[in-house]
Amino acid sequence: MSNVNDPIADTLTRIRNAGAAGLETVSMPHSRMREQLGLILKREGFITDCVNEPVGDRKALKLYMKYGQNKQPIIRGLRRISKSGLRRYVPATEIPRVVGGMGIAILSTSRGVMTDREARQHKVGGEVLCYVW
Repeated sequence: MSNVNDPIADTLTRIRNAGAAGLETVSMPHSRMREQLGLILKREGFITDCVNEPVGDRKALKLYMKYGQNKQPIIRGLRRISKSGLRRYVPATEIPRVVGGMGIAILSTSRGVMTDREARQHKVGGEVLCYVW
């Protein structure tokens, strides 16, 4: 596997490209962070499934893409917010709303990776990883 400096940005790019190409699935090297992102996307209805697959002596993460009418991807957009050069942290009171509440922000908090809505419920802030809409 290749050495990736920003695995979250790599994950978002793979999902974006798979949606643009109309692929049913997208595979990537497994990590706990990538798995958490996949599980959140599944829970929020952006993808149909997120599974671990053994590939040789390693694990791979396989995401099953979800499409609407006319083979349009359900995921309209993905944006990396906190980058390796500029981390973006927010307190619980300043968690952003994405596309007027139609999208989600994914945060890495002291209680784990969660959506903006869950972070507001738990009253925890953290690092804003990305926006999905």
